[in-house]
Amino acid sequence: LKGGKAQSSGRGDVPEMERADKEVSVAAMKEYYKQFDPRSYLRYNYIPPRADFTRTDSIVPWKLSCLHLIVFHAIGDVHGRTLIDIGSGPTIYQLLSACEHFSNIIMTDFLEVNRQEIRRWLHGEPDTFDWTAFLQHACELEGKGCSWPEKAKRLRTAIHDVIPIDVHSPNPLHPYSLPELADCLVSSFCLEAVSPDRTSFQKALTNLGTLLKPNGHFLMIGALDESYYQVADGVHIPVVPVDQEFVSATLKSCGYEICTFQCYTLPQDMKVGVDDVAGIFFVKAKKK
Repeated sequence: LKGGKAQSSGRGDVPEMERADKEVSVAAMKEYYKQFDPRSYLRYNYIPPRADFTRTDSIVPWKLSCLHLIVFHAIGDVHGRTLIDIGSGPTIYQLLSACEHFSNIIMTDFLEVNRQEIRRWLHGEPDTFDWTAFLQHACELEGKGCSWPEKAKRLRTAIHDVIPIDVHSPNPLHPYSLPELADCLVSSFCLEAVSPDRTSFQKALTNLGTLLKPNGHFLMIGALDESYYQVADGVHIPVVPVDQEFVSATLKSCGYEICTFQCYTLPQDMKVGVDDVAGIFFVKAKKK
């Protein structure tokens, strides 16, 4: 779930009324997202240098390694039948390892434009974003001799639905009826980007907990110390800045045990002017 509306002429030049440290309502945040452009967002964040698979310090390879090595393979305790991807946006990379461990994946997003982008890829329509390099990298990490077309087919088979979500609602998937609680939740760059303040972030995390089984895992990737990001040409949205201490404390207050918490510091050449993010966090937590 990514989007925005605040106009800005350059890096850090977000109007005062749109800053995340000012009082902004959840309703206002939802309005900002009406100008979100999936193709622009993908272009800003999922091509080199941020998605450079020839270097280990590039953002996307780091995220894929976390999901593969730390979560699904090192210990092997993240598995089950149902996984819900919270605020999928227009991306699929976050599920490349998960499709080997979950047979029922539900993707979600607040914006119909993002859900349409995902469906277009699922249906193999032409002129969708090219995820080939991501699929190839995931296959290399797994080392099973799987080809990237086979990986794409497995992911398409595992994804059973793409539905709306509102993380600020006590019933986030309403009116969708969940047949069973999820064994795992995955969320990438969602809560800090859609919450007007830290209180809303915590309430959203509480709401999402209603979707997860006891002892289920919550895998979260998010931005560290970010106050805005670009979602279309000339269009920015405020982000509530968070750090490791806040995210850890919030997860614990919502009934989670922290299993793994890793941080990535953005190299200078990854600061491409579409946000002011300082780094990225990856956390694996278990619901008590």
